[in-house]
Amino acid sequence: MELDIDVDGAQLPATLDLPEGPIRGAVVALHGAQAGNRSYFCYAHLAQLLPSSGIAVLRFDRRPRIDGRDVPLIRQAEDAAAAVKCLRRYVGDAPIGLWGWSQGAWAAPLTAARNPDLVAFLILVSSSGVSPAAQMRYGTAEQLRRQGFADTDIAELLQVRATIEDHQRGRVDRKAAQQVVDDAAERAWFPLAWVPRQLPPHPGTWVDLDFDPELMFAQLSCPVLLFYGATDAWVSVDASIAAWRRATAATGTPVSICRLDGCDHLPTLHEGEDPASISPQYSSKLLSWLNSHLGAHATT
Repeated sequence: MELDIDVDGAQLPATLDLPEGPIRGAVVALHGAQAGNRSYFCYAHLAQLLPSSGIAVLRFDRRPRIDGRDVPLIRQAEDAAAAVKCLRRYVGDAPIGLWGWSQGAWAAPLTAARNPDLVAFLILVSSSGVSPAAQMRYGTAEQLRRQGFADTDIAELLQVRATIEDHQRGRVDRKAAQQVVDDAAERAWFPLAWVPRQLPPHPGTWVDLDFDPELMFAQLSCPVLLFYGATDAWVSVDASIAAWRRATAATGTPVSICRLDGCDHLPTLHEGEDPASISPQYSSKLLSWLNSHLGAHATT
């Protein structure tokens, strides 16, 4: 079923896949930073896998970026809440959860923390427990490390990223920060740094730079399923799991953790980017966890 999600004057195109029989639950898919279209294979996989088990899946196109900037997480959370409200009209009182991958694994718990009555559960793939700035430092350093660059190269990269972050915070002026980028641009590692060749004219364009997910995790009460690839090159898995455990120790929020053998940042084998490469371990755990949490609930 094709529909539009209306939110603050915008219309976000969406696709809803409903079970043929009773509806036991529903999932809204939230987006990775570079995968904002609802046709992305990880979201389409949910629509192929879940409806036969009585679980509806809503996928929607993320709102467009403005001037190349990421959509702020708070805006993504508002859109996600609107998507849940839209979905509610089609699934009755069935529990609705959020599935989020990478950047979407920040937006999903933020939505749940802000709207505890809307979100019944969370399924998060590659959920970073550190700030976007810290995650990008870790991820880009890991890219260099895996490509065989020396520790001195990694140190240079981290210094460049630290300078750009301080420019975004308003601590370093653009001229000085741009000079650091210019000096680094000829380095062999620069294409792996995820640094713009020309900095934006004004600081503050990376609004989620210092967003602290651990504070948000501590506000959750719904069940959470976390998936991490065993060789994730972008998320510090151990640090992220530690953040989740610290944040939920006092609240008792039920958190299940599944490390995916043979997977990296995506829940796929051999770093594939197509439905055929989806990890069977991921699909099996996803279904079994949902079945255990949704039980016999059904809406006709």
